Amino acid sequence: MMSLNEIIMSLELGLIYGIVALGIFLTFRVIDFPDLTCDGSFVLGSAASSMIMKAGYSSFLGLSIAILAGSLAGLTTGVLNTRLRIKDLLAGILVAFMLYSVNLHIMQGMPNITLIGTQTLFTNISPLFILSFLCFLLWPVFGYLFKTDFGLALRSLGQNKKLAENTGVNVKNMTLIGLMLSNGLIALGGALFTQHQGFSDIGSGIGTVIIGLASVMIGERLLPQKSLWIQLLSCLLGSIIYRLFITFALHSDILGLETQDLNLMTGVMLIGIMIIPRRHSC
Repeated sequence: MMSLNEIIMSLELGLIYGIVALGIFLTFRVIDFPDLTCDGSFVLGSAASSMIMKAGYSSFLGLSIAILAGSLAGLTTGVLNTRLRIKDLLAGILVAFMLYSVNLHIMQGMPNITLIGTQTLFTNISPLFILSFLCFLLWPVFGYLFKTDFGLALRSLGQNKKLAENTGVNVKNMTLIGLMLSNGLIALGGALFTQHQGFSDIGSGIGTVIIGLASVMIGERLLPQKSLWIQLLSCLLGSIIYRLFITFALHSDILGLETQDLNLMTGVMLIGIMIIPRRHSC
């Protein structure tokens, strides 16, 4: 059985990865760009934030630098795609691949960094409170952003790029901005994860895109409305449900699963989510 502390920890991780899910929703759903930079951006935010705090600077500066670094990673992917005409999937894979070396350089060649004795965002205040506040601040911010002329132009990319271009939208620039926003959010998630867990690890970003997609898809099944506000909320809710499910599965005596089964569980869950609608529609 899950203890109260384990449930709270799952909620906190769900909120952190909910921010990551918002970033993935932005690329995969809003601008229709299958961006695989995510795994590298998550670690980039984690590494940048941890090194800033280890140098004695504030956790807020660490978060800000993480967002900036993630945005630059997204910009790089966008430039490869829009300016150098490299396919979207390959551009993301290349940047994520190169970020492995960049992240190791940021971490001064160390595969992991501990933040023991370092003042973090969660040192004096409940992580659940801070993360809840942050998530429900981002929700209306992006909800209103997507209702503006800029947001409508950004959303038009995911509907019909040719039509958007014909109506005067600069598709290339909007793609760059969308990727910067997305990877900035994902890097923020990485920075929050590091401050929450108390360490930064070079392998912590593995599977970020799958976890984010799982969260987005779970949310879409739970709240299938087309309202953008509901879609954004469903990303956060889907991430929390995903984390609670994983925690429950690992503590279930009936299932008898262990931590090494985590990727298998996530993969099976995603396959199930993708298959169910098809069967229903036949």
